[in-house]
Amino acid sequence: MIVQNLVSVVIQCFNHSAYLLEAVNSVLNSTHPLLEIIIIDDGSTDNSGEVALELMSRHRNVFYIYQENQGPASARNRGIQEARGEYVLPLDADDKISSQYIEKALEVLKNNPGIAVVFCKAEYFGLKSGLWKLKEFSLKKLAIDNMIFSCAMFRKEDWKNAGGYSCELIGGWEDWEFWISMLKNGGHVHRLEFIGFYYRIHHYSRQRSTTREIERHTINFINRKHHDFIITQLKGPLRRKRKHSLSINTLYNIFGFTMFDRKQWLKGLTQLTVI
Repeated sequence: MIVQNLVSVVIQCFNHSAYLLEAVNSVLNSTHPLLEIIIIDDGSTDNSGEVALELMSRHRNVFYIYQENQGPASARNRGIQEARGEYVLPLDADDKISSQYIEKALEVLKNNPGIAVVFCKAEYFGLKSGLWKLKEFSLKKLAIDNMIFSCAMFRKEDWKNAGGYSCELIGGWEDWEFWISMLKNGGHVHRLEFIGFYYRIHHYSRQRSTTREIERHTINFINRKHHDFIITQLKGPLRRKRKHSLSINTLYNIFGFTMFDRKQWLKGLTQLTVI
C-alpha cells in the first residue's frame, strides 16, 4: 500500500560500510519527517550488513534488504519495488544529502503535477571538492547525454510507468536511459537552486565506464529502445560521437542520404554500425 507524502529513500550499497552511516544520518537529519530508508545491500563482502542491521535496530524507519550482487540498477529497482512511499529518492551509500533537500523537492512535486523529476545543485567532497557543473536540462540535450544525477526525486508511479532502471546497462549509463524512459513522453524537470546533494570522490568511486564496447552497446540500446524519441530530437540516430549526432544527421538529411535502413531500425538495429 502506497502511503501519501511518504518519501522512500532507497540506498543501494556495495561494500560501503565505511560510508553508510554518514549517508543514512544525512537522511535522518532531513526536515521532512515522513520518511523511510531502505538499504539494499547488493552482495557486499565487507560488514555493510552489520552496519545496516545496527541502524535498523535503532531507527524504526530504516529497513535492510540483502540480495546477491546484481548491480546498481537491480538494487534500485528492488528497493523501489519494496518502497511504500508515494515519492522516491535514490541515494548511493557513499554520498549524502542536505537536511532541506527532501522537503524542498517534495514541495515542488506536490504542488506541480506536471513536474516529474526534481533535483538540485551538487558538490563534490572527499578527494575532490567544488561545484559539480552540469548542463541545463532539455530533451534535446538529454538525447545526447545525461545531466541529472541519480539522486533526484520522482513519483513511484512514474518509475513503474517507465519500466524501472534497465539492468542491461552498467557503469552509470543506466541513469541516463532511465531519465529518457521517464521524460520522453512528457513531464517536466525542476532544479532547486541550492546545493542539496554531495557526491563523494574516493579511490573506489564508481565512475561511468567509457570503454568503447560498453558505450557502443549503450548507444545501440538507446537507439533501439527509444528510436522515436531519438529521431524526433536528433533527426536520426544517436551516433558514436554523440555531441555531433544532430549536426551529422542534419547534413545527411539535407543531402538526401540516410545512414540506416528504416526497416532495420524498427527491427532493433541489431546490425547497425553507429559512426
